[in-house]
Amino acid sequence: MSVRPERGITRIVTALDVGSSKVAALIGRARLDGTVEPLGIGARVCHGVRRGLVADMAATEVAIRGAMDMAEAQAKTQADRVTVSLGAGGLMSHVKTVEMAIPGQLVTREHIAALLADGRRRIYLKPRTVLHAQPALYTLDGETPVPDPLGFHADRLSVDIHVVSAETPPIRNLDSCVRAAHLGIQTIVASPVAAGLAVLAGEERDLGVALVDLGAGVTTVAIYGRGLLVEIAAIAMGGQDITDDIAAAFATKRAHAERLKVMHGSAGIAPRDNHEQLETVPIADEDAPETGRVTRAQLNQLIRARLTILFQQVADALTTMGFTGPAGRQVVLTGGGAELSGIAEFAHAQLARQVRVGRAKGLSRLTGGEATGALATLAGLAAFAARDPDDLWSLAERHAARARADDSRSPFARMASRLRSSL
Repeated sequence: MSVRPERGITRIVTALDVGSSKVAALIGRARLDGTVEPLGIGARVCHGVRRGLVADMAATEVAIRGAMDMAEAQAKTQADRVTVSLGAGGLMSHVKTVEMAIPGQLVTREHIAALLADGRRRIYLKPRTVLHAQPALYTLDGETPVPDPLGFHADRLSVDIHVVSAETPPIRNLDSCVRAAHLGIQTIVASPVAAGLAVLAGEERDLGVALVDLGAGVTTVAIYGRGLLVEIAAIAMGGQDITDDIAAAFATKRAHAERLKVMHGSAGIAPRDNHEQLETVPIADEDAPETGRVTRAQLNQLIRARLTILFQQVADALTTMGFTGPAGRQVVLTGGGAELSGIAEFAHAQLARQVRVGRAKGLSRLTGGEATGALATLAGLAAFAARDPDDLWSLAERHAARARADDSRSPFARMASRLRSSL
């Protein structure tokens, strides 16, 4: 559920991505064409989120406030309401079809409003919370798909409603943290929806693609087809597990293990890796050697071992969700884990599918670097806020309002309208 801003004017949008390793914030100006001009960006390490869920409200609030303060200072404006991501909490996606009989009549706004109102009743999923409910496709007489049925004749009118829902307690916990940081929530967006907006081409979503978001604590697998997010699966494993493997195996601090992974790690293998020595910092500050040494080959073997386990679970999820055959050939990797060197080639070998890395574009001016998958969800949140897509509630209300306006016309105009609809 969201508070919809006034349409048709340039406005400021604020995105907030609360992840397992960091909180990132983006303030931008929404252009009239639905794109975003970035004004400020901020990020803070977050120790309050575990596997995508809030585990320490105070620590999460501090990270949110720190990221937002940085973005506000850069943008020279203050944020009020934010579009925030949810990456865990039992996310589910499905398509609900609702149909009504209109024997041979002309489809009117009253018909569409009644159909959407029936859809609202049918997607009631308590105790779960609906994050997204968007009419995706109308169909006439079960055969002819149309983007807008108004003005067509049909015996039966149906609509496919794309629904994304989540468990309610994680949403409430996230809401509490955001409000404790003195921010209001514009809307909550499922992370796969946001990341898909940022890195997937429209044709990919139509033909069929799997989006694998390699986060720090959770890897999300999302299947798109016919332009819709069809299925979602979450794997409780991510980049932080690789870091922990390195820290445990080399008896080094997590912070140093993360630097080793980012600066020297790779999912690929090369003969020269056996000869390249890397220094490790011991966990204990006292009574321990100053540094240790490992080869880059040892580092990459650890990384590949964890990735093998992870991508086996990704492959199992793809099979379970029916992502097979000719339509199940394309995979896009995104998220911070997708920045690991050689990850696309490794995934291609493990999944036996075409793989590319999807990166968020348009933020390089603020980040001082190239496009990155680590900010895909953040960029997608800003795009979602800028586009402000219609949902089941707003569309139903709009058609009902237009229908009431039509009924307020003269009796002769109403009579002519009903005569046309009966022909």
